[in-house]
Amino acid sequence: MTPAVKIFDTTLRDGEQAPGFSMSAGQKLAMAEALEGLRVDVIEAGFAAASPGDFEGIKAIAEAVQDVTVCSLARCNDGDIRASGEAIRPAKSGRIHTFIATSPLHREFKLKMDKDEIVRRATQGVELARQYTDDVEFSCEDAIRTERDYMKRVCEAVIRAGATTINMPDTVGYTTPEEIGDLFRFLTTEVEGADTVIWSAHCHDDLGLAVANSLAAIRGGARQVECALNGIGERAGNCAMEEVVMALRTRKDFFGLDTNVRTEGLYGASKLLSAITGQMVPRNKAIVGKNAFAHESGIHQHGVLANRETYEIMKPEHVGVSTDNLVLGKHSGRAALKNRASKLGFTLSDNQLQSVFVAFKELADAKKEVFDSDIEALMLGEAVGQSGPWEIESLSVSAGSDADRMPEARVMLSHADGRREEHVSRSKGPMNAVFDAISQITDTPMQLEHYSVNSVSGGEDAMAEATVRVATEYESYQGRGASTDTVLASAQAWLDVINRIERRAVRQGKLAAQH
Repeated sequence: MTPAVKIFDTTLRDGEQAPGFSMSAGQKLAMAEALEGLRVDVIEAGFAAASPGDFEGIKAIAEAVQDVTVCSLARCNDGDIRASGEAIRPAKSGRIHTFIATSPLHREFKLKMDKDEIVRRATQGVELARQYTDDVEFSCEDAIRTERDYMKRVCEAVIRAGATTINMPDTVGYTTPEEIGDLFRFLTTEVEGADTVIWSAHCHDDLGLAVANSLAAIRGGARQVECALNGIGERAGNCAMEEVVMALRTRKDFFGLDTNVRTEGLYGASKLLSAITGQMVPRNKAIVGKNAFAHESGIHQHGVLANRETYEIMKPEHVGVSTDNLVLGKHSGRAALKNRASKLGFTLSDNQLQSVFVAFKELADAKKEVFDSDIEALMLGEAVGQSGPWEIESLSVSAGSDADRMPEARVMLSHADGRREEHVSRSKGPMNAVFDAISQITDTPMQLEHYSVNSVSGGEDAMAEATVRVATEYESYQGRGASTDTVLASAQAWLDVINRIERRAVRQGKLAAQH
């Protein structure tokens, strides 16, 4: 049996804290369940001390997830560690990940501590964390720029204190494959007690080397990689989980290692994350981009038709990309839809399946053929939880070439509390009029930062997927909508943002009442 590298997924912590990737508690839980389905080894669910919302989110994931270790991040101080310990208490398997900076720059300018004080804080932090769990990870923040003799001293101290995993973060994405590989060879051979802990790498992509550096760390002796789906994270992002996992699987002959990840779920999990955050995956993104298994060159097409291995080093189905684009229609039943969902990498509850099936039938009535991409759009809307307090009851738009007549939008919305309100707006463009009408009804002023519409399948009756990024007075939000009507899809995307804002306000109100 091939030895396995542990996958420590930080999509919900390092990834979620990056601008543009924030998620609601329900969305984080949906992602955690998807990560559990992938069989990652550890889910870093958040930073418990950051806010009451983060604490409750970690706790909810710890209660829901059964087959994966749930982890909370904590600085090396009593308050952070105790908050993490309480947040992961319901977990079947819980971990506390505590850290302190060790590089000269951080010691002098951020912490204003000497070497001895940092060692004392590190050991005390690990000892306190051990009171909550036997699974304690310690990180030397900015490890790459830390002197090796001092790093050795810190590592030996936290091993004696009870750390079971030691992580070497390339916090600012500064290292190179040769350098980090050599670092891990040093640590795994020169640190006293090195064979009693798991060594971990956490690489950022500031120089575009996160995956290469992570693989080099594995070659040097690391047996855990910290990564995020779609490579999301601070600044340029983290090591992309799907890339490092498939590199190990595809080049098992070279690395002699693999992971426990169920790779067939990678594409579905990537799509879910994209839908939740509203951040589209670039077409040329390795493994999960739309072009990852597309061939347009005549020479390449000829080769692939003769033998797929001529230009494909992985099979699309290995990452959950279906090559059997079964066309469904209005006579297809729940079983066919559920089977298609499974092949596309989605697992839906009975309630979700029922909801998707109703939407599927409506779509099938509007289209002659329903393709995989259409089904994905429907399922993602359900999985993301697009339904909210506000819903569109009716929408009509008038526009044309008459310069004397401004485009007009008439919108009627209904609210879960029973309200039904209508507004007519005029603006320089039809979509501006639609967006303004919705904002007027909901009393939610927002500024449009980005708007795009893409066809998710071919043909005149293709389904449109609209995304918007908007700014309120305090924050940016992403919204998504899908429909065979482009205007309706766009309106749904705008309303998706408003529903996210209202759900968040309700959640924060409940948390404030609890505390």
